Amino acid sequence: MAPSRPLRPATQSDVAREVGVSRTLVSFAFRGAPGVSGETKEAIFEAAKRLGYRPNAVAADLARKHRSAVGLYLMDIRNEVYADILSGVRLALPQDGNRLILSVSRSVDGVDRGALESLIEARAGIIIAATLLDPDESVQELAQIVPLVSVTRPVPGVDSVYSDDIAGARAATEHLLGLGHKRIAHLAGPVYDGHTARRRSYEKTMHDAGLKPQTLAADDFTQEAGQRATTLLLKQSGRPTAIFTHNDQLALGAREAAYALGLSIPQDLSIVGYDNSRIAGLHGIDLTTVNLHAASLGQAAGAIALERLKNPEGPIADESLRPELVIRNSTAPPPAQT
Repeated sequence: MAPSRPLRPATQSDVAREVGVSRTLVSFAFRGAPGVSGETKEAIFEAAKRLGYRPNAVAADLARKHRSAVGLYLMDIRNEVYADILSGVRLALPQDGNRLILSVSRSVDGVDRGALESLIEARAGIIIAATLLDPDESVQELAQIVPLVSVTRPVPGVDSVYSDDIAGARAATEHLLGLGHKRIAHLAGPVYDGHTARRRSYEKTMHDAGLKPQTLAADDFTQEAGQRATTLLLKQSGRPTAIFTHNDQLALGAREAAYALGLSIPQDLSIVGYDNSRIAGLHGIDLTTVNLHAASLGQAAGAIALERLKNPEGPIADESLRPELVIRNSTAPPPAQT
């Protein structure tokens, strides 16, 4: 007859009694320490399965005096880019290895300290942060508390993996110039350290073409903010014939604003986003955008995090991925009358 399962959660001591070995030997088996024969280890694992014993990963880290958990901070789970980054991080982590602890920010005004502190309290050995909005100095101070990998933004002195925003914004702007647009506006997000490269690259590309940049900063990175800002932009005299936005969410907002004002896309207004989120490629949306390869960013960040856990004193990683312009049906030559 199979042994009855205790009402309380099973412990290593229960497993030890079941197999007839010491609790220390059970602990060694689950930690992968030497000194446990293959036959004994198999018996321990089978008994643990019967009793419903689950190793306490936090306790194991404490015993080893080593933090194996990887914390992942996401700025906005509603933005599909961060879901793609999460998928990439998961691909990088071994299924039977490091725990992944997820924390999502509730703030749009900078780093959500509560979300980050929850990862520290959960004994994350390293934090992958996508995306931090605080000044470089604040991010560097945080990295002194717990090792950090910055995703989508380079931070001096901190492990970073990001898209080459200068190249991406230049490709987007040159695409519109190549179609014949001269009145090209840029819908930027709020100004934060490490998040102005797209704006600067657009402005330089316009200046190099002998044209005047027109930059408007939205009050957030969301679709709603994009719609508000674009409505104001399109009601001005001499409205642009094309808009390049900081991200796809702002581009979707710009699209809604244009339609609400009776404009057609791309016949009256061309729009280019940045991210290549899933929704950008949907039929009826067909948004021309810059692919920053979010899943690859996440996978690279996961690999960097694992290497940092193994080699705390190793050189700082600085990895830049080359973005790719994806041309769809939201861009066309400007209207003939302009």
